[in-house]
Amino acid sequence: MKLGIIGLPNVGKSTLFNAITNAKAEIANYPFCTIEPNTGVALVPDERLDVLDEMYAAKKLTRTAIEFVDIAGLVEGASQGKGLGNKFLSHVREVDAIVHVVRCFVDDDIIHVNDDVCPARDVDTINTELILSDLDMLERRIEKTTKALKADAKYQKELDFLQKLREFLSSGSAARSFVCDEEQAEFLAASNLLSAKPVLFVANFSEDDFRNGIDDNRYFEEICLVAEAENAIVIPTSAKLEEEISQLSKEEKKFFLEDMNLRESGLETLIKTSYVTLGLISFLTAGPQEVRAWTIKKGTSAQSAAGKIHSDMEKGFIKAEIINYSDLIACGGMAKAKEKGLVRLEGKGYVMQDGDVVLFRFNV
Repeated sequence: MKLGIIGLPNVGKSTLFNAITNAKAEIANYPFCTIEPNTGVALVPDERLDVLDEMYAAKKLTRTAIEFVDIAGLVEGASQGKGLGNKFLSHVREVDAIVHVVRCFVDDDIIHVNDDVCPARDVDTINTELILSDLDMLERRIEKTTKALKADAKYQKELDFLQKLREFLSSGSAARSFVCDEEQAEFLAASNLLSAKPVLFVANFSEDDFRNGIDDNRYFEEICLVAEAENAIVIPTSAKLEEEISQLSKEEKKFFLEDMNLRESGLETLIKTSYVTLGLISFLTAGPQEVRAWTIKKGTSAQSAAGKIHSDMEKGFIKAEIINYSDLIACGGMAKAKEKGLVRLEGKGYVMQDGDVVLFRFNV
C-alpha cells in the first residue's frame, strides 16, 4: 500500500517525508526541487507488539510498514502540463491514498508560489487540478462507454453513472465526496480517479507556532473547515520539528514529548491515521520465536488472512485459534485465557478484527 505526499511547492512535503522514513530527500528553497518521486518505508507504531514481546521474551519482533511517496509540488495549471504537471499527476495515480500537506506558517525566507499563506485557497488549487484531470479522463471514458452501449445495452447503467459523476465533478466537488450505491461504488473504484482517492490533511506549522499552541491559530481553523467539508482528518504538526525529533534516541524522544505534553509525535499519529485511511488493520501472531503484526484489509476473512503468512495455510486452512489482544493481556498469558474460555475457534468465514492474536490450524 502506498501513500502519496502531495501539496503545493515549498509546503514541507520533503521535510515531512524525510522525518517519516528517515530518508534524505533533497530540500531547497525553490519550486520543483523534487522531480522524480522519492519512496520510503515507515514502520507502523504499535504498542501492543512491545507488550507481547515482553510477555513472550521473543527472539524477534516484526512491525508492519507503509510505503510513502514524496511527489513533486503541484501548481495551478498542472492538469494542462504546467510545472511538469501531467508527469506529477501520473505519480499521484499510482498511490492508494493521499497525504495533503498544507502550509500554515509564514516565513519570508521560504518562497510561497502564491506569495502569501492561505490554506483554503491552496487546498482548492490542488483539488481543482485533480478534478480537471479526472474530468479529462471521464470524457474519454464516456466516449468509450457510449460506443460500447451501441453493441450491448448492459453499459447503460455505467454510462448514466459516468455522466452524473461528470456533472458532480464539474461543480468543483471531489469524486471522493460523491454519494453512490454499491454498484456505482464498483464503477467509481474501477475509474481510478485522482480525486476519488482517500485523503488526510497535514497542517504544517513553524516550530515556534507549534510549540506555542495552535488551538486559536487562524490557519488551523481554516484548514479544519476545509477538511470537515471533505469528511477528512487534519493532523497538525511541524515537519521541521518532527525531522529533529526523528533523530533523537528513544529516551530523548520520550523526554521531549513529555516536555511538550504530547502522548506521541505527530509522525506517529500520521502513520497510524494513514493506516486507517487505507482501510487497513493488523492481526498479531505471538510466541517465543517471533512477535509480529500482519497487515490486511478491513473485512478480510480468517482463511485469506492465513494466506498472508503462507499460501499453504490458506489452502489447508482448518480453524483459527483467536483471542482479542486486550483479553490476552488481562489474563497474563494464553494458558490462563484458555482456562477462562476466552480463546475461540473460528472458521474460514470469520471476519478478522484489528488486534486479533491468532494461531492458524492447517493441514496440507
